[in-house]
Amino acid sequence: MSQSPEFRYPDGSPQVESLNLSGSEDGDDDVEAGGDYSTRMEELFADDVPESNGHVEQESDDEEAFLYTGNDADFSTSYQDQLRDVLEDDSDAENHEVEKSLVEDHPSEDIPSEDEEHDPLEVLSDQTHSTPITTPPRLASPVLADTPSKLAKPFLHPTVSRLRSYTPQPSHVPSNSSFGSNALHAASPAPSHFSSMSRMSSVSNFHAPSSAGQSETASPNSQSKATDRDVFRWTELRNITHYIYSAHSSKASSVLGTAIASPTVLAANGLICVGTDDGKICVYDFRQTLKCVCQNSSAVGAVTALALSHDHTYVASGHSTGYIQLFDLKVPLSPARVVAPTTLAIVASGRKEGHIQGSRIINIGFVAGRHTALVSADDHGLAFYHTLGKVLFVEAPDILRILGKYPLDGPLPADSLTSQPDSPTTPVGVKKRSRYTILAMMPLPLGTTSHPTDTYQAVALLTPHKLVVVGLKPTPKTWFKFARDDAESRSRAKSRGTLCWFPSILPTSNQDKASLPTVEEPTTPLLGCTWGRTMHILRVFESRSRQLVRHSKTGKSVEHEVGSITYLSAGKWTASEDILALQWLNVNQAIVITASTLQVYDLNRSKIVERVLFDGLSLMSPSLRLTISGAASYSESVGDVSHSVRVYKGKIFMLGRERIQVGTLLTWADKILSFVQEGDFLSAIDLTRAYYLSEAPGNTNGLPDDPRLRQETIGKKIRELMVASANYAFSEDRMTDGTHDRPDGRGVDRTSLFEGLVSTCARACIALDDYEFLFEDLFQLYDDHAISGIFLTQLETFVLNNQIHYVPPRITQRLVAMHDENSRPDLVERIIWHIDAECLDINQAVRICQTHHLYDALIYVYTRALRDYVAPVVELLGLIRKVHQYRRRIAEYRESPMSEMEPVILNAYKIYPYLANILSGLTYPSEQPLEEEEALQAKKDVYTFLFFGRSSVWPPGDGGKLVLTADEEGGLEPTYPYVQQLLRYDAESFLHSLDIAFEDAYLNEKSPAVDRLVVVRILMDIVATGNLTQADKTFIHIFIARNVPKYPQFLKEAIPFSTLHNILVSLAEDPDPDTREDRQLAAEYLLSAYNPHNVPHITELFRKAGFFRILRGWHRQDKQWGSLLLTFLQDPSLPLFEVFENLNEVLESSTRSSHDLPPELIVIIEDALPSLMQKSPSETALLLDKHLPSLHDQAVDSLAENRDEDRLIYLHRLLGPPEEEEYTHVHSPHPSHNLSLALRRLYIMLECRFHPENVIPIMQYLPLDLLDWDHVISTCESCKVYDAAVWALNQQGKPLEALAKADGFDKSLMLELVDLIQKASGETSSPNVDSVLQKLGSIGRTGISMCVERSQGSSATDIPLEDIWFKLLNSQINCVQTLTVCSSHEALVADEHTSFENPIAQIEWKALSTLRSLVRETFSALVSVTTTRAVSFPQLFNRLVNAATHSPATTGTQYTEFRSILTGILESYRSDGDMLIIAKHLLDRDLFETLEHATQARIRGWAPSKISHCSFCRKPILKHVKDQPDTDGLAADQRIIVSRTGSIYHSHCYPT
Repeated sequence: MSQSPEFRYPDGSPQVESLNLSGSEDGDDDVEAGGDYSTRMEELFADDVPESNGHVEQESDDEEAFLYTGNDADFSTSYQDQLRDVLEDDSDAENHEVEKSLVEDHPSEDIPSEDEEHDPLEVLSDQTHSTPITTPPRLASPVLADTPSKLAKPFLHPTVSRLRSYTPQPSHVPSNSSFGSNALHAASPAPSHFSSMSRMSSVSNFHAPSSAGQSETASPNSQSKATDRDVFRWTELRNITHYIYSAHSSKASSVLGTAIASPTVLAANGLICVGTDDGKICVYDFRQTLKCVCQNSSAVGAVTALALSHDHTYVASGHSTGYIQLFDLKVPLSPARVVAPTTLAIVASGRKEGHIQGSRIINIGFVAGRHTALVSADDHGLAFYHTLGKVLFVEAPDILRILGKYPLDGPLPADSLTSQPDSPTTPVGVKKRSRYTILAMMPLPLGTTSHPTDTYQAVALLTPHKLVVVGLKPTPKTWFKFARDDAESRSRAKSRGTLCWFPSILPTSNQDKASLPTVEEPTTPLLGCTWGRTMHILRVFESRSRQLVRHSKTGKSVEHEVGSITYLSAGKWTASEDILALQWLNVNQAIVITASTLQVYDLNRSKIVERVLFDGLSLMSPSLRLTISGAASYSESVGDVSHSVRVYKGKIFMLGRERIQVGTLLTWADKILSFVQEGDFLSAIDLTRAYYLSEAPGNTNGLPDDPRLRQETIGKKIRELMVASANYAFSEDRMTDGTHDRPDGRGVDRTSLFEGLVSTCARACIALDDYEFLFEDLFQLYDDHAISGIFLTQLETFVLNNQIHYVPPRITQRLVAMHDENSRPDLVERIIWHIDAECLDINQAVRICQTHHLYDALIYVYTRALRDYVAPVVELLGLIRKVHQYRRRIAEYRESPMSEMEPVILNAYKIYPYLANILSGLTYPSEQPLEEEEALQAKKDVYTFLFFGRSSVWPPGDGGKLVLTADEEGGLEPTYPYVQQLLRYDAESFLHSLDIAFEDAYLNEKSPAVDRLVVVRILMDIVATGNLTQADKTFIHIFIARNVPKYPQFLKEAIPFSTLHNILVSLAEDPDPDTREDRQLAAEYLLSAYNPHNVPHITELFRKAGFFRILRGWHRQDKQWGSLLLTFLQDPSLPLFEVFENLNEVLESSTRSSHDLPPELIVIIEDALPSLMQKSPSETALLLDKHLPSLHDQAVDSLAENRDEDRLIYLHRLLGPPEEEEYTHVHSPHPSHNLSLALRRLYIMLECRFHPENVIPIMQYLPLDLLDWDHVISTCESCKVYDAAVWALNQQGKPLEALAKADGFDKSLMLELVDLIQKASGETSSPNVDSVLQKLGSIGRTGISMCVERSQGSSATDIPLEDIWFKLLNSQINCVQTLTVCSSHEALVADEHTSFENPIAQIEWKALSTLRSLVRETFSALVSVTTTRAVSFPQLFNRLVNAATHSPATTGTQYTEFRSILTGILESYRSDGDMLIIAKHLLDRDLFETLEHATQARIRGWAPSKISHCSFCRKPILKHVKDQPDTDGLAADQRIIVSRTGSIYHSHCYPT
C-alpha cells in the first residue's frame, strides 16, 4: 500500500496513516483524522452515499427538514452517518433522515426555570441527552493451550507386522528429539485487551458507555455496554417523554390549558402522534418538536385507537365511548369531522348505522390515500366503513357495516333506548362479552409503488376463528377467509390476536455498480396475523381471469377480464408464549413481541434470527384503565399493547408506561462499529471475518444476497480494519500515552495485545486467502519495533495447524533461526514438517537437521524441497551401519551398552516406514499422495538404488561418495548390500514395508526398474548365501508364501514347485514356538496356490510343527475322524470351550456317518480321559454322558485320590440341580440316569462332606428311584448331616421314626455342647459352639417343616398330629432344660443388654437364646397351622409339662422355661390380634369410601358424550312410535344403557 504523508495529532504529535475507505484509489483524498482510535475507525464505514434509485416515495415539504436543530441536537459526524453508507441501500435515504432526527443530540444546556418566558415550542424541546440501551457483553475467547508431546516409538513392535497372523496397527515414528505435532489443535485467540487501553470517543453522547453494571435483558428498559451480540439500539425520546409523562408541568399547562393526561396509544408514520386518556392527541415531528395538540371542546373519552394519514396531514382517533374524530393538522383545535356513536333504538329504526354508544373503538385506519375514508372496529365485534363527505357544506357521512351483528335479538337496554347519541357515556361494571369479537383490523396501506391490490382498498379483519379480507372497491366484497387451525382454536389464548400489513415496494438492488441495472418487480403485499402463539404470513395478490358476462339489454355475452384478491401461505411459526404485537421491519423481517421477548422473524429463512429478553407487559395498554371499574380483567388488558408498537422505515417506536423510545435493529456494520467504539478492534476484525464466512449469528441486513458481492464488500472492510488496527497499535502516540502506565507509575505488560493482533489478522487473511498484509506490512511493523518474536510465535500456531502452508522464505528463516537459537530443535522439526518446502532455506534446514539428528525433518527437506528420494535412504543406511559397528564392538570387547546409541537405533528404524510410504506413492511422514510423475520417479530411483547388486555412489556424478555397508572399514561388501543391510537390522520390518509396496500398481507395469519376481529372487539368493539367521530366513519364507497366491500372474508361474516345496518344508521345520501361528498361516496361503506331492510326509511334518488347523481341514475333508479328534486333543493353543465344542461335533459327525461310534474314537477318548478331566471335569461329564456313558466310572477313577472335589464337580454336573446362567456346548438329559449306583452313593457322600447345606435340596431335586435311601440315611448319619437324615426318614413316610431320630440327634449334640462348655471352663480360650448350634437349628427347622407338612392336606389324618408336635417340642424343651442345668446363674438371668464379665457365661447365654428362639419358632408354626381341632393346645401343653416334670434333667425350677414359652405365645397372639384390628379398620375405611363413591355416582348419574347414535350399531338412540303423542312415544324395547365412560348403547347392543 502506498504511504500517505505524515500528519499530526491535534496536540502536534505525528499520526499514522489515516484511512480512505470511500472507494477512491487516490491517496491524495485521505483525510486527516483525530488521534483517537475509535474516531478514526469510524471512517471505515464512511463511503460515499450512492445516488437514489428513485424507488422511494418522496415526502411532502413538511417532512423535508428532518434534521433536528433543537437544543439537544448534535451536528458532529458520528456513528449513524458513517454506518449509513456501509449498511443501507439507496432506497433507505429517508430512513437515515428519520434516524438522524431522532438520535442526534446537541450539547446539553440548562433547562430554563418556569418563571422565565419562552416560546411554548421551545419549552418543549429536550434539554438532556438521549441514552442508548444495548444488549449484554460478549464472552471472551478461550486462551490458547498447547498439547503435550509424545516420545518416539520404533517403526514396528517386534511381533507386529503384516507377516504375522493378526492385523497390525499403523505406526508413525517422529524424530526422537521431536514432539508430535499432530496433536496440536487450533485454539481461539486470547481475549483482546485493546479496549482496556483505547480512549473512548466523545463524538456523541449516543455512543457513551453505560454504567459498569450491565443488564442481562436487552430491552428498552435496560442499559448495557454494546457488544457483538447487541441486537437493537434504543434511544429514549426525552423531549416527548418529559412532557407527555409529566402531569405537573406548568409550561405544558400554559400551552394546552390543562395538564396532559396519561398516554394510551401511539401512531408513528411520518409524525409521532400520542393519544391520551382525556381525548387529546399530541403531534410531534421527528425533531421531538410539538407541532400541535388535537382536541375537542366536548368530552369524547380516552383515545383508544389512532391513525395518521398517508400524507401526514390528517389524524383519525377512536375513543372509549364510541366516538370517531378526524383532525386536520392545520386546524388542530377542532375536529374536521366527528362520527358520534348511535343507539340500538336508532339502529333498530333503520335511520342510522354505526358504533353503539359506549363501545370502545379498538382499531381505526385510513383507506388508501383518502382523508375522509375510514374503517373502524369496536370491542363488540362491529366494523364499519366511513365515508365522511359533505353535501352543500353539510356533513353527509355514509356508514357501511362490513362485519359483525348488532345485539338486537334480545330486549334493548334501557340506556340504549333513551339516551341520546350525542351524550357520551362510559361503561361501568362488568360488561358481558359480545357474541362477535374482532381482535384486530387494518386497511392495506399504500406502498412506495403501485400494486394491483391497491385498487381494491382491501381491509383485513381478524376474529378469534378466522381472518377475513374485505375489498371496499369497486363494491364492498369479502374476497377470502383464512381459517384458524383446530389445534390453535383449542388453545387458551382465544381472545389474543394481532394483524399487520406490509405494502408493495420496489425491492432494493445490491448488484455490482459495474453491472447493468435491472428492472425490479414490485413486491407482493404481505399480511401477518397471529392467534395466541401462532403467526401466519400470507402473500396477498391479484388473480385475473376471463369470464363471459351477459348484457342485460342486448342479451349478448361478452368476455371480460375479471380480477380477484387471493393469497398464498408464506410461512407459519409458533412462539413459546402468546404474541402481543406484530410489526413489519422490512419486506423480509418482522418483529414479534411476547411477554418476555422481542424477536425478529426472517421470512426468507423461515425462522427467528434475533431474540432478546424484553418485558412486553411494560408497554402501554389502552384498555388497562377499564380494570379499575371491573369492565375488563387485568390479565387480558395488560397484554393489549399492540397499539403501543409502531415501525416506520425500519425504526421501532414504543410507547411504554414511563417513556417513549425508538429503536433500530443493528446490522452487521453496527455490531462491528460497537467494537470499534470500545477500542476492541480485534473483536471487530473477528466479527467481520465471521460475516465474510457466513458464520456470524443473527441478521445479515445490509449485505448483498449474492455471495460474491457479499465477500467482496466485507473483504474490503476486513483489509481496511487490519490496516487501521495495526497502524493504531504501533502509532507513536499510543506507544507513549497512558495506556502503558498504571496509576502507581509501573508499566503494563501488553504482550497479549500484540499476540492477539497477529492471530486475529492471520485468521482474517486465511479467510480472505490473501496474506500480503500479514507477511509484508504487519511483520515489518513487528520487526521495526523489535518484537518480531511475538509475530513468529503466533504465526507458528497456524503453521502447525495446517492453516497456513506458505510463508515467505525470509520469515521462515527467521522462525527456524529463533528456535535454533533457543536450543529447541524439536520445534524446528515441527516447523519443517508443516510448512511448504519451497519456503525453506535449504542450507539452513539441512545443517540444523544434521546437527540435531532431526531425521524426519531432514527426510522432508530432501524429498519435498530437493525431490531427492534416495538421499534419505543413504542417511539412514549410515545409521544402521553405525549400529552394526557398535554391536560388533560389544561382542568383541564386551563393552557395556551406551545410552547415547538408543536415539541412533530409533532413528535408524525410520527407514522402514519411509520405504513403505515412498514405494506406495506417499509422502513421508504425512502420507499425502505424491503427484503421479513424481511418484513414478521416486519409486524408480529407490527400487534401482536399493536392489542394485553392488555398492553405489550417491549423489551421482562428481562429489558423490560410495555408500558402504560393511561393519569394518575396507571390509568386503556382499551382493545386494543394501537389502542385506536392511534384513540384518530388522528383517520383519523390512519385509513388512515390502509387503505394503507389493500392493502398489507400479509393480504391475511391463518394464519397471524392479518387479515382484526380481525382489523374490533376490531374497531367495540372499537366503542361499547363509548370511542370515534362522528367524530372518523364516520371515523371508513367510513373505514369499503369503505373496505367491496374492499375485499369481507375476509369481506363481515363475517360481518352480521345488522352491515352493522347500519353503513349505522350511516353514514346518522351524522349531520356534513364537512364530508357529505365523508360519501356519503362511503355509495356508502357500497351500492355496500349491499342492504338495508327498502328503504323508508333509502331514507328519505339520503334526510335529503343530499346524493343527491345516491338519483339521485335511482330516475333515477325508472323514478321518480319529485323526481329526487327535488334532483337537493335541492342539495346546485351542481355547478350552472350543475343545469340547469340537469334540462333541466330531463325535456327532462320526455317529451320523457310521450310525455308531467307531471303536477308534472310543479308544482315543479313553486314553484322553485324564487330560480331559484335568481341563474341565464338568464338560467331560456332559460329553461322556451324551456319547460314552459307559466311561463314567473310568473317568471318576482316573482322578487321583486327593481330587474328591473334582469328582464332586463331575457328579454334580450330571445329578445336581442346574445352576442359573449355566452355559455348555454339550446338552444331555438332566439328571442323568446313566450313572451307576456306586457313583450315585459317592455323590451323596461327597455332598455331605463338602456341602452339607445342599444335601436336602439335592434329594428334593433327584427322583426317588435314583437314590438308595437306606444308604443315604446311613451316610448322612455318619457324616453328621442330621437334618438330611431326618428329612430322608420322613420322605419314606416314617415321621415318628424321623422325630425319634431327631430326638436322639438332639441329645447327642447337647452332650457335645455341654462337654465343650465344661471343658472350656478351665481354659482361657472360648469354645466354638456355632457348628453345634447350627446343627441343632437345622434339625429343629427340618422337624418344623415336617410337622407343618403333616398338619396340612390329606396327610393330616394319617398320624396323630398331637403326637408328632409333642415329640418335636418335647425334644427341644429337653435340650433347653439340659443346658439350663449346666449354665451359670449369670447366663440364666442375662438378656441382650447384659455386659458379661465371664466369656463362658456369654457363650451359655448365646446357646440358651438360640435354643429358646427355636422353641418359640416351633410354637409359632404350631399356632399358624392349628386351624383344625386335631391338636388341642391345652392338652399338648399339659403333656409337655408332665413330660418335663418326669425328665431326668428336671430341677427345682422346671416351670421357668414354660413361663417364658407361654409368655412368648401370648405375645405372638397379641401381635396377631393387633394386626387383625388394623386390617379391619383399613378394610372398613376402603369399603366406606367405595360405597360412598358408588352412591354419589348413582345419584348423579352418568351423562353420555353423544346422545344421537348408539356407540355399537350407530343407529339413532330414540325412535318415536307413530300415532302416539311425544310424551309416551318411546317403544317398550328402547331401553338404553349409559357407561361410566360416557358411551351410550341400546340395551340389546351393550357388549357383555
